[in-house]
Amino acid sequence: MSFNLEKLLHDVFKLRNSDVLTVMYDLPHGSIKDTPAWKSRREMAHEWHTKITSFADKYGMKVNPIVTYLATGTNNAELPATINFNKEEMPLDDLLKETTIILIMPTFSATAPLMNKAKQYPIRVGSMPGVAKHMEQTALAADYSRIAKTCERLEPFFTKAIAAEVFFSSGHKCYFDLNTDQVTHLDNGILHEGNPGIVHNLPSGEVYVVPNESPESMTKGKLPVMWNGDLLIYTVFRNKIVGITGENMSLASEQWALFKREPARCNIAEFAIGVNDKAKVTGIILEDEKAGFHFAYGRSDHFGGHTGPSDFSSPDKVVHTDIVYAKDCEIKCEQLDFIYADNTRETVIKDCELLA
Repeated sequence: MSFNLEKLLHDVFKLRNSDVLTVMYDLPHGSIKDTPAWKSRREMAHEWHTKITSFADKYGMKVNPIVTYLATGTNNAELPATINFNKEEMPLDDLLKETTIILIMPTFSATAPLMNKAKQYPIRVGSMPGVAKHMEQTALAADYSRIAKTCERLEPFFTKAIAAEVFFSSGHKCYFDLNTDQVTHLDNGILHEGNPGIVHNLPSGEVYVVPNESPESMTKGKLPVMWNGDLLIYTVFRNKIVGITGENMSLASEQWALFKREPARCNIAEFAIGVNDKAKVTGIILEDEKAGFHFAYGRSDHFGGHTGPSDFSSPDKVVHTDIVYAKDCEIKCEQLDFIYADNTRETVIKDCELLA
């Protein structure tokens, strides 16, 4: 079945005559070098912009010229204060005041800063960091009404549980303290309302929460992470990564030195389950994370957590990095149990299959 962009956008955004839609992407510059995948992503943005313009009148919707900005160089760092609008420099905030829908297709994720901007402006954002053309036939082609229902079924597990324990195919396990006042988020691909603003990744399909980040957090265990073919083990205590080991001791030492230089990287920032049944694991985190269980380290403020840009030494060091354990990953989530206050458990993932 051929990809239907109009259907996708109407399902996701419920297009209306008051909408002003903006397509955005980042640009390589200086030491941030271009790549074939990046060039292809920009071409995809222009292709989508042309198609959207062709059916905009049907909905009485205005479509802005494509907006560009200089790439930040790292995922989820703060966006530049100015962007390029119709070949002229313009404050980003001025654009956000006049836009209702944003499709942002960058190489470096802008999800976190746009989530914070959405607290100020009634924008609806489809954030698409690393999006690739093949996703039109995989995760972007999913039934988003079905995804929304799956997210709704999963939400009570997150809200009722005090913890979760994850067992990995590497033989390691980690306990996540969910006894927190944080809101459970449904990235369900439904962006029909935007006051206050709302930001979802597109393709969508995950439920997530910030674990307990307090000094008393009970999050602890071993998180296995593959790094260019080498297995690293992140030791976690009190919701912080406190050490990295592995058979490649040189790599482990190098990685641990990186974390020690930026202690905010050590924060366990997200506990999440991806539920998009069309998502494929290809090495592009935007789609990979929608395929199964994942956690993230680093920044959490955009999800309501307590770790933000000010906790890093400089803007270019800010990170929110997801690690995925879906069916086609080298390391898999063999089992995920939610744990309740009476110490009972409920298994929601078994052998990478979602049971809920």
